[in-house]
Amino acid sequence: MPDWLQKQLKNAFLEKNRQQIRLLNQCWYYYHRRYEPEKTQNKNRA
Repeated sequence: MPDWLQKQLKNAFLEKNRQQIRLLNQCWYYYHRRYEPEKTQNKNRA
């Protein structure tokens, strides 16, 4: 998980901002689906 996203999530949880938590959660799943498979494919090739 990127550092910027971790910081944003931490602040959202501390402020109990449910709307921001939901938005950041969606960002995380989008990022994870989009970029994580590429990393695992590159590791398998090495």
